[in-house]
Amino acid sequence: MSTKTDARASNKLDTLKWLLVVLLLGAGIISFYYFDEYSLLLRVISLLVVVFLVAFIASTTEKGRTTLDFLQQSHLEVRRVVWPTRQETAQMTGVVLLLVLLVALIIWGLDSILGWIVRFFIGQGG
Repeated sequence: MSTKTDARASNKLDTLKWLLVVLLLGAGIISFYYFDEYSLLLRVISLLVVVFLVAFIASTTEKGRTTLDFLQQSHLEVRRVVWPTRQETAQMTGVVLLLVLLVALIIWGLDSILGWIVRFFIGQGG
């Protein structure tokens, strides 16, 4: 029973955190444009501070923790990928370009033949 109460309290706290995130991010964006008489560098730095603060607050929520876990797992997965060598990449690019050219020629040929047939039947060529 206490887990349900804890889950509800955590859910309410997460909702408040997300509301704070939205409000802070909105205030940061509005401030960026409202204080346009100040230096662009100063406005960008202040906006980045707001974004980092928002990211920190969001990362303390349940969704934020699962998102961070997903990003960490994705990073590990990308590190496990065996990337092709430069030669393999060049060869595959050549194959793709050759096949694209071949398909384009086939489609052009079919279009020409069908166009000739249609012109023949409607009497405009021959």
